[in-house]
Amino acid sequence: MQERLFTVGKIINTHGIKGEVKVLRITDFEDRFQIGNTLFVIKDNHPPFQVTIANHRVLKDFDLLQFEGFHNINDILPFKGCELKISESQLTELEENEYYYHEIIGCSVVTEAGEEIGTIKEILSPGANDVWVAKRKQGKDVLIPYIKEVVLHVDVAKKKVTIRPMEGLLD
Repeated sequence: MQERLFTVGKIINTHGIKGEVKVLRITDFEDRFQIGNTLFVIKDNHPPFQVTIANHRVLKDFDLLQFEGFHNINDILPFKGCELKISESQLTELEENEYYYHEIIGCSVVTEAGEEIGTIKEILSPGANDVWVAKRKQGKDVLIPYIKEVVLHVDVAKKKVTIRPMEGLLD
């Protein structure tokens, strides 16, 4: 049985001529891109390709990574557009009320009164707290701030989130 892989970033471009890639982070774990960590590069239907991080720095809102053995722009051009993933064995235990993105994305959202809101399709990290984006069956998406006043209960096993909507949240 093959181990499951989880997305932590997407390579959106190359950077410079020395083999760096510009990565859009899809994780809120700062240590995912530490030097020496291994990642899997996923391109279309090709098998995962393991790389080791040789260098990491942040530029504006992006992570710039260089992989061991890749020191030239021509070496990393094929990685453009690829996803970066980690294996299930690289996941760590989380504190209470902390969740991995893959545990939250796909959860149904209901109010404490039982009204169905939609399904969480993505997570935004704009600042102080995450914002969970729920897609409704009809109408605009609902932005749910992940704060204790709004998110009352998360059941990852049942893929269900119960919320108490703040005024204007469901408009």
